[in-house]
Amino acid sequence: MNISKNCRYTESHEWVRLDGDEALIGLSDYAQGELGDIVYIELPEVDINVKVGDECGMVDSAKTTSPINNPIAGRIVRVNEQLADHPELVNQSPYDEGWLYALEPENPSNIDDLMDHEAYGKFIEESGN
Repeated sequence: MNISKNCRYTESHEWVRLDGDEALIGLSDYAQGELGDIVYIELPEVDINVKVGDECGMVDSAKTTSPINNPIAGRIVRVNEQLADHPELVNQSPYDEGWLYALEPENPSNIDDLMDHEAYGKFIEESGN
């Protein structure tokens, strides 16, 4: 299992990484492994405001359907268009080519409220989640 040191994590296994004025959002390597082969991803609309915990789409895999929970408040500025034809990118490259959407954070420092890579690894280990 790969846990990127450049990201912050939620208990529902989404990651956030600041990239200039944007925050990229994706699913952790652990999450994609638990989901199995991803066959379809429903992404949020661009130019909408979202709050922490808002459902911002769905991931359909060979095993289940899971919601995408937004980790920090902001306005969605773009989505990863490649995932419409290639949802497997989330399985193959969860932290790079498989990112889900980007938002302009209301307050970029809110990312500090999320787990760093060490805390996330411990969370997975202790919770079995």
